[in-house]
Amino acid sequence: MIITLLTDFGDMYPASMKGVILSIDPNANIVDISHSVLRHNVRAGAFMLMACARYFPSGTVHIAVVDPGVGTKRRAIAINAVPKDHGNHYFIGPDNGILIPAAKSVGKFEVYEITNKKLFNQDVSSTFHGRDIFAPVGAHISKGMDIADVGRRISDFVDLDFGKGKKMGNAVEGRVIFIDDFGNIVTNISSDLISFQPGDIMEIDKKSAVFQRSYGFCKHGEPLALIGSHGFLELAENQGSAANFFKKKQGDEIIIIRYP
Repeated sequence: MIITLLTDFGDMYPASMKGVILSIDPNANIVDISHSVLRHNVRAGAFMLMACARYFPSGTVHIAVVDPGVGTKRRAIAINAVPKDHGNHYFIGPDNGILIPAAKSVGKFEVYEITNKKLFNQDVSSTFHGRDIFAPVGAHISKGMDIADVGRRISDFVDLDFGKGKKMGNAVEGRVIFIDDFGNIVTNISSDLISFQPGDIMEIDKKSAVFQRSYGFCKHGEPLALIGSHGFLELAENQGSAANFFKKKQGDEIIIIRYP
């Protein structure tokens, strides 16, 4: 069974999680989505998980831990998400919203609070639930344990919603939901709102950019707008950083106007 890991832990700590998983399920195929999420940035982690999770096969267990509330009263949860066609995906992590956009992107889902301490490591650290709670629970589920065995089903989980962009005449308005390692600005404006054509000139904060199909259609250093592989409108700078060029950060409002 495949188990994915996504954390803000950096280089060392994920190895302990993998050791716990393999001790329980030696046949687990562990895939690292990323361990370089910006520290404590739950929304960035949620976007990265959402962008990747649905491409894994049915039955995959996704463990995501960006957890500034570790050791407090925040709950641990497990989710069973069912696509429209068939199969399911499992999501394990803290109840801070990080799992919810990914679960929604897969399909209908059920959320369970993890309270069955028999599944935990014997000595649970108050600062490392990724190793002592989430990793062992994910491993047990990957081996076929019924998700309902983790604890009771709940409906008052912490939600996280990136919102939706909106169309306004010859413009679209939204927010920055993610900035990737290339400095590309990902917005919450979905492709179905866009009627722009390649070559259209955009204005963003009094700066111009050309709408294109991909990065290489612009010269080095030229800004552009495009639909990214994730299905959202994205601003980029060919071989540069759109975040620096447009001076935008996660959460900022953005208005993109098409010249008539």
